[in-house]
Amino acid sequence: MKKISTQDQRNILRKNRVKAKIQRGGITRPRFCVSKTNKHIFLQIIDDIKGVTLVSASDKDVKGKDKKKIDIASELGKIIAAKAIEKKIKKVVFDRNKYNYHGIVKLIADGAREGGLEF
Repeated sequence: MKKISTQDQRNILRKNRVKAKIQRGGITRPRFCVSKTNKHIFLQIIDDIKGVTLVSASDKDVKGKDKKKIDIASELGKIIAAKAIEKKIKKVVFDRNKYNYHGIVKLIADGAREGGLEF
């Protein structure tokens, strides 16, 4: 069994604290989930009742290899908003996971709002 480090424990606690404050994503307001690593950004719009991913996007969808992660984040928010509007999804619940609402996560949210999503 793997020993859990204190950083992992703090991440788990923070993630649970954020999840407790947001609603479960349903048909009327699915959950807009942000996941990121040091290299990549992944976005999903999830219907928690059915357990289905309705729309997804990643930084691989953005064209141009010389772009910075900050530029990719705002563009990625617009891309997932366009995909969601194609599937007639306008209102979502924003789930930032364990990440603070600044920097890349904020740019993703702002890009999605510009694209037409409502949080």
